[in-house]
Amino acid sequence: MSASQRARKKRFNDFWSSDRERFILVTIQCRNVTFFNIEAVLFDKNGTLEDSDAYLRALAQKGARIIDAQIPGIGEPLLMAFGVNGDRLDPAGLIAVASRRETEVAAAAYIAETGRGWFESLTISRQALEEAEKYIGKTPSPLFVGSLEVLKSLSEAGLKLGILSAATTQEVREFVQHHQLSDYIQLSVGVDEGPSKPDPVLFLQACLALGVEPSATLMVGDSVGDMQMARQAKAAGCIGITWIGMPDNVRGADVVIHQLDEIQVFNE
Repeated sequence: MSASQRARKKRFNDFWSSDRERFILVTIQCRNVTFFNIEAVLFDKNGTLEDSDAYLRALAQKGARIIDAQIPGIGEPLLMAFGVNGDRLDPAGLIAVASRRETEVAAAAYIAETGRGWFESLTISRQALEEAEKYIGKTPSPLFVGSLEVLKSLSEAGLKLGILSAATTQEVREFVQHHQLSDYIQLSVGVDEGPSKPDPVLFLQACLALGVEPSATLMVGDSVGDMQMARQAKAAGCIGITWIGMPDNVRGADVVIHQLDEIQVFNE
């Protein structure tokens, strides 16, 4: 073996040794669908890992009441826009799937219809939601049953795991810290400034941060936006979860599940 060949072999061995995790490829099975050569899985947070229904409903109701106190009569239309009907939260509604910025803008549009200026409307909307958060508290909602066990099993299989949420990055990090998920979650990303779901750049940036290819990464989410984002980013696949049995909410998914433990590492 020549000196140059020995040098190339050494570089290859050093690369393999330092980046060994990059070459762990896992087969995932969900119901009758199998995904091959998977390196990473990205999860949505609200409605996927986190049972946030009660919190989001309370946030919408309190925010609408605060705005209604300043602009009487706007409360009920705002609740409808948020996706809240009585004690029911629409899992595909605004407050459930939109980013915080999008929610503020949508509420401001309703306020502006009453004759308020746009910047005043934005201020009223933002302050109302901030006050509502302080009133109901910001403690992360509980995990859905089985979430922790699934994250643990996927991590032990050698997969890189991340959370890609429409919530703010701070909220995602607080969620991971509160539920002690840092041993399993390697990336905690939300929507702050810039693009929102379903813009595929979010998925692409998350993959880049994890050091994996989109074509080797699965998306698990509970909304059409999650599915569209992953498909446009050329993900390995889209797993739609609907805990309440509403498959229309995850149109575009390769497979629809009703429990996270339906995501299984396939052992031949």
